[in-house]
Amino acid sequence: MNTTAGKTAWWTLLVVAVVVGAGAYLLGRRQIDPLAWLARFKGTDNPVTLAKAMHNRCGVGTTNPTECYSATFDSLAAAGKVRLAMQTLEQLKTLDPSVAPAGHVFAHGIGISAGKGGGSIASVFAQCDESNEAGCYHGVLQAYFNAATAVGSTEVNAVCAPFRGATANQWLLFQCVHGAGHGLTMYYGHDAPRALSDCDFFPDEWSRRSCYAGVFMENIVNVQMASREGHGLSAHEGMHMPGMGGGAESTFKPLDKKDLLYPCSIMAERYLFSCYEMQTAAILYQNGGNIGAAAKTCDTAPHDMRYVCYQSLGRDISAYALADHQKGITLCNMGTEAYRPWCFVGLAKAFVNRNARADDGIALCRDVADSNGKLKCYEAVGEMIGTLRNSVAERQALCEPSEDSYRAACLFGARVINQPPEALWKLNTTAAS
Repeated sequence: MNTTAGKTAWWTLLVVAVVVGAGAYLLGRRQIDPLAWLARFKGTDNPVTLAKAMHNRCGVGTTNPTECYSATFDSLAAAGKVRLAMQTLEQLKTLDPSVAPAGHVFAHGIGISAGKGGGSIASVFAQCDESNEAGCYHGVLQAYFNAATAVGSTEVNAVCAPFRGATANQWLLFQCVHGAGHGLTMYYGHDAPRALSDCDFFPDEWSRRSCYAGVFMENIVNVQMASREGHGLSAHEGMHMPGMGGGAESTFKPLDKKDLLYPCSIMAERYLFSCYEMQTAAILYQNGGNIGAAAKTCDTAPHDMRYVCYQSLGRDISAYALADHQKGITLCNMGTEAYRPWCFVGLAKAFVNRNARADDGIALCRDVADSNGKLKCYEAVGEMIGTLRNSVAERQALCEPSEDSYRAACLFGARVINQPPEALWKLNTTAAS
């Protein structure tokens, strides 16, 4: 297999993987009147019917189907039919192969349009769903911060307050605090350090780290897709959001060709984990998509961040592999043996995150041959299960399909058991030392 995955099709998929939790970036200006067209289907709430009509109009009848699809989805969401827009998106994937890789992007646009309609974050979230890497939720947060007149500790903590509490849905809390990182970065004109300082307003380390991750994702995606349609979001005075007008862009330098570990190399210690979790997106962007070279760059990171960098690499590999387990495994195996298991962590989490399905990750873990890779793979799936489900019984049930020898790793990751299996403990201890 060619070790360089820097072809156009691959890079398009990598951008989609990176924008998990990022903005809706659709190029060009809209040339259609989607509201007038949708009026023909007034009263039609059948996603199959709408998907077929959209495919006939956009997939066949325009020179820019992405733009046409996006405008129609956004119009549905603006009309209060967010759930219908999301269901129609799922149906459209079966009709047009180009739609699936961009599903997260379309979902972001739906969320932005829904968020602009007003209402509480919780009420708008209730209209979204977890499909397409939860892009709908993240778009809602971008619309929220775009409309904000001031941002401080009170505003940052208030936005995700409805999703806190012992019985709250932690998956939704993650989408909120992660999406806040994207929204804050855009609010401050892509001044990442300024956005990170606002993430520090969150009351617990888990929320802060999730927010940091959103900031670093937005930082690289803004570079990858510098010209992007903003779904009508306005710029704040003195700030600039690409494609949205406004004042001067932040002077913060997002990437550095001379230092492939930048911006992590200049960040305070508390931001390092979240930064390195995203860093291979920056590395691959600058090295032409060379997976093997990216792994070698991770090998030069600070010792205690190398395993995090490999986890980032696994996430980005998921864009190339899509549902092909062997492709993903082969690419992860290009890395240094000591850190290779953490590549499977990123790969497994990306597979689960795609549609919030634990069994997608477990299926991958079954195909991993290396025992250390399997251990980390199952632990990673367990960690995702721990976010997906509050109930210990539900977490245990989702880990049940794991291979017998590795089920304990899943249960440990899911916080069902407190002690890791000895082999996993040794592996994690070695990485941390």
